[in-house]
Amino acid sequence: MIRFHPSAQQLKDFVEGTLSPATSLMVSAHCDMCAKCQRFVEIETESLAAQMVSAVSDNAFATSEASLQFGDMLSQITQLPQSPNGGVEGANVAEYRETFNKKNSPRKPEKLGTIELDGRTFTIPRTLHRYIDKTGNWSSLVGKLWQAPVDLGNQGVANFIFMGSGGSVPEHTHRGTEYTLVIDGEFSDGLSRYDTGDFIFMDGDKTHTPKAEGKDGCLVFSIVDQPLHFTSGLARLLNPFSHLFFR
Repeated sequence: MIRFHPSAQQLKDFVEGTLSPATSLMVSAHCDMCAKCQRFVEIETESLAAQMVSAVSDNAFATSEASLQFGDMLSQITQLPQSPNGGVEGANVAEYRETFNKKNSPRKPEKLGTIELDGRTFTIPRTLHRYIDKTGNWSSLVGKLWQAPVDLGNQGVANFIFMGSGGSVPEHTHRGTEYTLVIDGEFSDGLSRYDTGDFIFMDGDKTHTPKAEGKDGCLVFSIVDQPLHFTSGLARLLNPFSHLFFR
């Protein structure tokens, strides 16, 4: 069961298009997996569309009123009979609504794409499909940890990370921020337990040790804007090279 979601404000900002590209990507991928957040986005999208249509209508009405006043004045000057003039251009508003809805409406479900690791196939959210061809080869890190870098261009540093059963990322905090979406499986980190679909935010205020305890391991998609900072034991020796592990 999904327990961790983007905040209501993040979902509203997502609809309005004011989130950073990386955060927007993670929120969109989460919504692909979460019916609750998807419905929230649908409602916010409908509300925003209504507000924008209302603004267009008000502007059209004001323009129409100005035209009528000008027509009255012109009729008095020329003594020509006044011609009635329509109000709001209904066709234009309908066209605007249709265009807006096409651009902003939640996407229809479709067959999900997959990625593979060591003979296993994982289904990934629809939002991430366009990055399948931009995903590099899997490489083995410490323990039962695997990583496949994803080229997001200038949106952030992203990786698919797989933790095999019992595999873990050494205890660390963050120099910047980290967004993680659980794609398949579950893991715990000393702070909480996370399941498929959970949306997780971490920053320098938190220290954790992600570990997959289930027999099938756990696949996550993660975006960081700064390298990790390891905080315990020998792992601290990796700090000068942490950008090589999560780049």
